[in-house]
Amino acid sequence: MKFLIAGLGSIGRRHFRNLIALGERDIVLLRSHRATLPDDELAGYPVETDLQEALKKHKPDAVIVANPTALHLDVAIPAAEAGCAILLEKPVSDSLDRLDVLRKTAETSGSKILVGFQFRYHPTLNKARELIQSGTLGKILTFHAHWGEYLPNWHPWEDYRQSYAARADLGGGAIVTLTHPLDYLRFLLGDVESLWSFNGHLSPLELNVEDAAEIGLKFSGGAVGGVHVNYFQRPPVHRLEIVGTNGTLRWDNADGVLHFYRMPAAFGTWDANPPAAVEEQYPLPDGFERNQLFAAQMRHFIDIAHGMAQPVCSLEDGVKVQQLVQAVLESNTSRRMVDLPS
Repeated sequence: MKFLIAGLGSIGRRHFRNLIALGERDIVLLRSHRATLPDDELAGYPVETDLQEALKKHKPDAVIVANPTALHLDVAIPAAEAGCAILLEKPVSDSLDRLDVLRKTAETSGSKILVGFQFRYHPTLNKARELIQSGTLGKILTFHAHWGEYLPNWHPWEDYRQSYAARADLGGGAIVTLTHPLDYLRFLLGDVESLWSFNGHLSPLELNVEDAAEIGLKFSGGAVGGVHVNYFQRPPVHRLEIVGTNGTLRWDNADGVLHFYRMPAAFGTWDANPPAAVEEQYPLPDGFERNQLFAAQMRHFIDIAHGMAQPVCSLEDGVKVQQLVQAVLESNTSRRMVDLPS
């Protein structure tokens, strides 16, 4: 297989290393030469600076879109026209504009698109999904996801103010950049029916985008809850809680352990001395580390490019998340609840 990687920042380098670790060597680099990382590891690989020339000259089987968010579709649409398999980094774009063009182009050419929400490969989040889908947790009632990190610590080798996450012109902002909870909640609980949000620039960080958002969600299955994201929390926190009629799930990305507090009695019964919930723990596999999520994603993408698998996170999944992002922004502006398309 021949791969073209567009964008050689932090995530582009990770994809590059994982391709090599998986035995792939036929890799072309599409570069703007604005990356702030050293180029030593890229030596010896062909470099192109013009996308159309790269597609025409090298005819890649697969394209990895890892450039800044606002520029994703400038690469993805021509790659889809060429019929390439595409790994499209999350979020799919910084707006809903031209996503219909990408969809129609991919349908015409047969291009398969995998969106890069790597938490879909997380072992204990998949265990949570198993418990929910099997009915073990019962009817889902409420949930809350909280993700806060300190933006200047993300890429300590560069000025955070110049990073894509901090700049509106590159598609930055806490809401669009920290979209993982919006995706994995859809993965776990289904489609969102409506939402509301308060968001804005709250901290002293030098940004021209929002650095915090509080989002209320109602799912079509009836569950209600919220998502909080921010760019200024120290130490970082990334946690999830889901409450059902048969118990509670708690997950913390810090150790990856899923805790299931199983209700010992039927929901709704009254007891003056109710028995305590029984805790079950589901730890990560021995030796697990974060890059395994990206490696699993890359193995899946290679299978897609070979025609051996269908994307577990499709373009439509990415579009749904982008619709949520736009609704979050709309709700804050209008100070109203926003209904999502069914």
